[in-house]
Amino acid sequence: MSETVALDFELKSPVERVWYALTDSATLSKWMMFKSNNFKPVVGHAFQFREAPGWDGVVDCEVTDVEEPIRLSYTWTAAGVDGTPQSTLVTFTLTVGEGGTTRLHLEQSGFRSEAKQEIGGAKYAWTSMVDQLTSLLASE
Repeated sequence: MSETVALDFELKSPVERVWYALTDSATLSKWMMFKSNNFKPVVGHAFQFREAPGWDGVVDCEVTDVEEPIRLSYTWTAAGVDGTPQSTLVTFTLTVGEGGTTRLHLEQSGFRSEAKQEIGGAKYAWTSMVDQLTSLLASE
């Protein structure tokens, strides 16, 4: 049985700006905890997230779905707390909210049921990163 982290956010920016922040490699490095990536929003593109503060690991990813500006999915494979590789699927779904806002639904699915520390870490990390995204969008 697998577990899913599901989070919802309301961003005070139009869908197009949020989509850009999710799909532009340079912009990703400004709000994600990883300072380096070679992301491209192309189905089948393999990429990595690297250089997270306090962590020397690498996240291997592959884009699985791009439906501009509505949905973006990619695999996310990194070593778990016990060193066992953990492979999950990250999906961002955007919908237009009222007054030019964007609703962001984020899911990271496929966690092993016993991977409680990774699940808690994912919730914390995604909430923190989306807070960074919110600040970035507000400053532009």
